[in-house]
Amino acid sequence: MSLELIIKGVIVGGMFLLAFLNFSNAIRVNRKANIWFGFFVLLWSTFWLDEMIFPDNVFPNISINIIFRFVQFLVPLSFLISVFYYTNPQYKLKKKDYLLFLLPLVFLCVLIIGKGNPQGYNKTILMMLFFVQALLCTVLAYLKVRKHQKVIQSFSSSTLNIDLRWIKYIIYSCIISSILILIYNLLFPESNLNTIINMFFLAVLYLVAFYSMRQGEIYPKGIDVEETLDMADEDEGDRTELKIKLLSDEELAVYKEKLSQLMIREELFLDSELNSLKLANHLGITIHQLSYIINSGFGMNFFQFINRYRVDKAKELLLDEAMMPYNMISIGYASGFNSKTAFNTVFKNITGQTPSEFRNSRK
Repeated sequence: MSLELIIKGVIVGGMFLLAFLNFSNAIRVNRKANIWFGFFVLLWSTFWLDEMIFPDNVFPNISINIIFRFVQFLVPLSFLISVFYYTNPQYKLKKKDYLLFLLPLVFLCVLIIGKGNPQGYNKTILMMLFFVQALLCTVLAYLKVRKHQKVIQSFSSSTLNIDLRWIKYIIYSCIISSILILIYNLLFPESNLNTIINMFFLAVLYLVAFYSMRQGEIYPKGIDVEETLDMADEDEGDRTELKIKLLSDEELAVYKEKLSQLMIREELFLDSELNSLKLANHLGITIHQLSYIINSGFGMNFFQFINRYRVDKAKELLLDEAMMPYNMISIGYASGFNSKTAFNTVFKNITGQTPSEFRNSRK
C-alpha cells in the first residue's frame, strides 16, 4: 500500500469522523452551525473519496460522475452557510441568499450537457465556475466573520473564545489550497493530487478539527441575538444627530456617572465573563440603553469600555511592589482577563506596550 493511499485514507476517515461529531452535536452548542459544518466536511471528503474508489478517474457511468462533481461544487457553499449560522444562530435564509444557488445550477447544467465528461472547453468552463464559486463563498465568509468580530465587542468583554478567528484560518487555508490545486491541475491535467499536497490538506484537517470541536457558545443566555445585531448595525451608522436618542441628555449624564461609580466601587470588570446583560442588570436598565450610554457617553463599545478599566487595574498591579514576585499571567487574571493572550493583546492595543515592557520601563 502506497504512502499516498494511506494519507488519502486518513483524510477521508478523519473527515467522516469530524462530520459525525458535528452532526451529533457532540459539544452541545451551535447546533445548526455544526450540522452545516458537518455537511461541509462530508462533502469536502469526496475530493479524496472518488480518487480512492476510482483511482484512474474512470467512473462506471455518467450519473455517478455527475453526482460526485456536483457534490464537490457544493463544498464552498455549505461552508458559507455554516458561517451564517455560527455568526447568527437564528439566521434565516433571505431572498438574496438564494442567488448563491445560481452557480451550482449553472455548473449542473454544464455537467449534464457535457455528459459528465470534463474534457477540453467543457473542462475549462467547469474549472472556472468552481474557482468563482470558491472565491465568492470564501470572500463572503471572511466578511461575515470580520463583521462578527465587531458585533461581539458590543456585548462581551472577552472575545478570544468567540471571535471565530479559526474560521479565518480555514479561509486562508482554502485560498492557498485553491491556488495550489488550480496550478497543479494546469500543470498536470491528467494527474491526481500528489502526496505533498495531500499532506497539506491533512494538516488543514487537523486544524479544522481542533478548533471546531473547541468552539463554545457565542451568545450567552439572555442575550437577544437579533437585537444585538441590530444595535451593531446602528453603531456602524451615524452616532450623532441621526441616531435615535434612547435617553435625554440629562438621563445620559446621570447614568454615565452611575456607571462610572459602579465600575470603580464594585470593580465589576474583574469578572472575566462580564457581558452587557450582567452590567445592564446591575444598573437596572436594558442592554440597548447600556449600549447607548457607553457609545454616546464614552465614545466606546462595551469591549473597549470594560477593558480600559482592566488595563488601568493591570497598570496599578504591575507597579505595586507587593506584586513584583508574580508573573504576567497572575497579573492578567487579577485584572479580569481570562488568558495571557487576551491580556497581552488588549494591553498593547491600549498602551502601545506589552505588560512586561510597561513594568520594565517604570523600574
